[in-house]
Amino acid sequence: MTAELTPKQQDMLTYLKDRFRQTGSSPSLRTAAADLGISHAAVAQTLKALEDKGCIRREGRYSRTIHILDQTGDVDISHRQKQVPVIGRVTAGLPMYAQQEWDGSILVDAQLFPGNNLFALRIQGDSMKGAGILDRDLAVCEPRQYARDNEIVVALIHHEEATVKRFFLKKDHIELKPENPDFEIQTYGFGDVLIQGRVIGIVRSCGFSETGSGTAERTA
Repeated sequence: MTAELTPKQQDMLTYLKDRFRQTGSSPSLRTAAADLGISHAAVAQTLKALEDKGCIRREGRYSRTIHILDQTGDVDISHRQKQVPVIGRVTAGLPMYAQQEWDGSILVDAQLFPGNNLFALRIQGDSMKGAGILDRDLAVCEPRQYARDNEIVVALIHHEEATVKRFFLKKDHIELKPENPDFEIQTYGFGDVLIQGRVIGIVRSCGFSETGSGTAERTA
């Protein structure tokens, strides 16, 4: 940042950070004015000062989208976070749209995990430890109903059991391959497997409450 902030400017910056953590988006001028008890003009003026001092960046003159910048001028990681639902049970279709199936949520870096409608699934067991996916990890997935060879996917077996495995399409069957020599390759007919998503990364942590964060790693 190029200059020290006045108390009012610091209050505005703190408000923007808190607002984004709570809602995942920037407030409108009207909302900011009401929350802070100041006029629309005062909000606009303070935002302009924060932009001039390198604290925020706005997308266009009339856009309400605000990016909070860190000391290097890059978008601050706290402002890049987005909420991803943790799916407690995978069912046929696209489970990330059914809130009754949610088991809390996690915050991930939107730059590390781009895309819409992402969902997370908690891993059980160590059949994929060779791919760096461990027991109790959260696999972050993009919704997909198809798969390519060698992709790590979330597959629903017989409309009942969800599994995370590496996918291979054979001439007359589907193979779901673990990444652990202690586990055998699973073979299924074409009608027995429904692809629900592709694993794009993992979040490793000791545990999560309703919202949480951990060590995130991109896998694809």
